[in-house]
Amino acid sequence: MAVAIILLLVAVGSVLFHLFSPWWWTPIATNWSYIDDTITITFWITGAVFFAVIAFMAYCVFRFHHKEGRQAAYNPENKKLEWWLTIATAIGVAAMLAPGLVVWHQFVTVPADATEIEVMGQQWRWSFRLPGKDGRMGTSDVRNISSDNPLGLNPDDPHGQDDVVIESGDLHLPIGKPVKVLLRSVDVLHDFYVPEFRAKMDMVPGMVTYFWMTPIRTGTFDVLCAELCGIAHAQMRARVIVEEESEYHAWLEKQQTFAESSGRSAVVRARYKSGGEQEMPLRR
Repeated sequence: MAVAIILLLVAVGSVLFHLFSPWWWTPIATNWSYIDDTITITFWITGAVFFAVIAFMAYCVFRFHHKEGRQAAYNPENKKLEWWLTIATAIGVAAMLAPGLVVWHQFVTVPADATEIEVMGQQWRWSFRLPGKDGRMGTSDVRNISSDNPLGLNPDDPHGQDDVVIESGDLHLPIGKPVKVLLRSVDVLHDFYVPEFRAKMDMVPGMVTYFWMTPIRTGTFDVLCAELCGIAHAQMRARVIVEEESEYHAWLEKQQTFAESSGRSAVVRARYKSGGEQEMPLRR
């Protein structure tokens, strides 16, 4: 009897702790409330199954506990029960998967008016690239990566000359504008994750993955790496600043383009070489 009561208390306490827990999601800052809805549906279904299984265990412990003279009955199979369990399990799994499939379709279907930006992950920092005045980002190749060209932009692509490259700085985004986030990694698996955005994706070396979102709230949000990527994984941080469109464009005007930064690098290299001094890497 005591064991059955303890099992029921564990089940009820676990559900109540989840419902009234002070640790919950951060307030959402993008259009992806569908992610929260899908997780909530999953919690309700798995929570109901958890409680039902524990309650059934408690019932069995109480109903079939040992008594003098009682013998256990051996019943190797029950077709009716197996069918009911199969049908109920199939319905529960479908109820969890169906909303996720709908949301995933929306997640990878990028609006036509979305602006492309790029995020580069490497041990252990973030770099960002934004399109310039032409609204298009140039091509890139890992073979072009160097100290002067950390994102590997193609120097012969005219669309990349006005691209804005941000090394180890903050990413600024305008509020209310859809953004397609292109994700690349230089070395190992990373994962670009902003908890308030509810959107993230693995960054795989040799691939370009993506997701899209529309920021709906101004503010400063922490960027985390959600993939264990080495000893300094926990320190791989950056910030995303969502601001009004006028403030965003004012910030963007102050940033150096790829052509400006690469041209300045060339001047610095030439100055050091002509002066007989050792070439030093450019720092902004």
